[in-house]
Amino acid sequence: MAITLYHNPRCSKSRQALALLEEHGVEVTVRRYLDEPLSEEELRDLMSRLDADGEALVRTQEAEWQEFEDIDLQDQEEVIRAIVSYPKLMERPIADDGKRAVIGRPPEDVLALLHAKD
Repeated sequence: MAITLYHNPRCSKSRQALALLEEHGVEVTVRRYLDEPLSEEELRDLMSRLDADGEALVRTQEAEWQEFEDIDLQDQEEVIRAIVSYPKLMERPIADDGKRAVIGRPPEDVLALLHAKD
């Protein structure tokens, strides 16, 4: 099984999620989303696989959020536009097996993708 991890190596939770997946022998493709931002279409696809709403996907504590604080977090297109404008607003880490995606907060949540396959 291969899992894509949307990863920020400066984030301790993201590093912990990567380590957990590797400890379980998972083939991990790391995508450093700050270096290689997701397109609108990629974000739509990812959001369709997440067990969370737009509110969970946005890091509202980031300073850049101030520009978007009036948007409706339930409006997928508004959330996508904010994240495309400032990729730093995307919550991390996110593990994606192509069928289902989970936000790794706490990092152990990424293991749910492994158990879904058992």
